[in-house]
Order: sequence, then C-alpha cells, then structure tokens
Amino acid sequence: MNQVVSLFQAAIVFGTVIMFGSIGEILTEKSGSLNLGVPGIMYLGGIASLVSAFLYEGACAKAGVAPSPVLLVVLPFVCAFAAAALGGLLFSFLTITLRANQNVTGLTLTIFAGGVANLFGGSLNKLAGGVGQISVAATSELYRARILGFLPLPDIVNKFLFNYGFMVYLAIILAVVLHIFLNKTNKGLNLRAVGESAATADAAGINVSKNKYLANCIGAGISGLGGLYYVMDYIKGTWANDGNIERLGWLAVALVIFSTWKPMRSVWGSYLFGLFYWVFLYIPGLSRRAQEIFCMLPYVVTIIVLIIVSMRKRKEDQPPESLGQAYFREER
Repeated sequence: MNQVVSLFQAAIVFGTVIMFGSIGEILTEKSGSLNLGVPGIMYLGGIASLVSAFLYEGACAKAGVAPSPVLLVVLPFVCAFAAAALGGLLFSFLTITLRANQNVTGLTLTIFAGGVANLFGGSLNKLAGGVGQISVAATSELYRARILGFLPLPDIVNKFLFNYGFMVYLAIILAVVLHIFLNKTNKGLNLRAVGESAATADAAGINVSKNKYLANCIGAGISGLGGLYYVMDYIKGTWANDGNIERLGWLAVALVIFSTWKPMRSVWGSYLFGLFYWVFLYIPGLSRRAQEIFCMLPYVVTIIVLIIVSMRKRKEDQPPESLGQAYFREER
C-alpha cells in the first residue's frame, strides 16, 4: 500500500508541472495560435521565480530581518507569470504583428528562453558559491507546505488527496475556470470563434488581434507557472541545468493533444502521464532499456489518441480549424 501511495503522489506532483503548461497552451491554441515555445515559456517562469526568491531571501539575510511569508509566495508567483507572459507577448508580436511563421517562432522561443534561463541559473550558482549551491529554502518550504493535510480524515485519504502544496489545487481550479470561460461565457465563445475562423469572427465584429494577443500572453503566463512549480516544489528550490524543464514542456504539448483541447481532460490526463512516467520505479527487476520504454509511454499514448481522434473525426475532438494559420485582414 505504501508503494501505491508513493506512486500516486509522484504522479500528482509530476502531473501538476505539465498540467500548468497544458492549460496555458490550450488557451493559446483555442485562439488559433500554435505556440511550440511552451518549454521555453516554462523555463522563463522557473528562472524568474528563482531569481526573485533568491534576491529577496538574500536581501533579508543581509539586513538581518525575517522575510515576509506573503512576499515569499507572491513575489516568485508574480515574477514567474510576468516573465512567461512577456515570452507570450514576444511570440504574439512576431507572429501576429510581424506575421512570422508560428512553428519557427515557437521553436526559436524554446531555444532562446532555455539559453537565457540557464545563463541566469549559472550566474546564480556563482553568486551562491558554486554549482548546485542555490537554495531558496524558505520560499520552497512555503510552496511545498501541505495546506490541507490537517483535515480530520483517515490518514490514507489525506495521503492520497490532501498531501500537496497549494499549486496542485490551483492547477485544478484553473482548469475548471478555463473550461467555464471557454464554454459558458461570451468572451470565451468569441475566442473560440477566432480560433475556428478568424475571418468570420472579424466580419462579426470580434477583434481578432486583441483576442489572440490576450490568449497568447495569459496562456503563456499560466504555462510559466509550471516552471515555477517545478523549481519550488518538484526540485525543492534550486536550479538544475539538466534539460528536464524542456522535456516536461514537450510533454505538456503532447498533453494538449491527448486531452483533445479540453481543459478538464488535461487534469486526469496529466496524472495519467505522471503514472506512466514513474511506474517503472515500482516494478522490480527492470533493465535500463525497459525503464526507457516506460518513460516513452506518455508519448506513445498521445500518438494512439491522435490516430483514434483522426479516424473518428468527431468535431468536438478536433483542434481549432485555423490552428497555426496566420490571419491577414487585407486578404479576407
């Protein structure tokens, strides 16, 4: 039973990282923009949160004062969202205003943001006194605090459902809010109309560029929270230049396809991905090759889902009609 609980918890924590990335990209893609820069966006969110927490904790230590718990949580959160949103703004400017190719721009953003993040990560390592010495323990502790573990429920229930930091529940809340926004509000329906046919939406009086810009920036900000969660909870407030954020970013993109562009499906889909990704640790006697095969499972499942969706051709499971297509009003 302990192994089952441990596997479930690992799946939840792992899944939360890619859930943020997936939710943000779903919002972006619903507007018709295909941003393959999700890994880079998550890099920006992670490094911005770490730099802000590191500088704030260091300043408080020099001044001999205790850091404010509120600022320890809010400052990295705001910096992560803002840095990632700026990445989304850059993507929007290049693809909407300058009409650059979306695929090339997204991939370039991933490479660029990864380089920037690792540059600052290396600089922080030097400031901290050596490689692997970065630690924002006070901030990480607050992000990892089990806020609902006190509930008077059986211990097994608490371990399964309420033994996590607040960002696990925030990710689920964001998925629910996005589902309601896209399906129950006029602004959400306008955004979906832009993603299905920008020309038709424009003819109906909907501001296409405004909707795309907002979706790209807010979606990128949400994806950046995945980088924040990875840094503050997943690796406990340090920086690892091992490419894991990039791998998780691509998993988040795969999860968008797996969830067929539906925010609520991304919730259980992300946990399923986490389960597939870590289950090999709980199967004794596996060879190295077998472990690598298990790590491939999320991608394999995504390919299977993509094939099934393509064969069934159900309208509600298809991507937005104009996904990845540039819209020029003059050509309408």
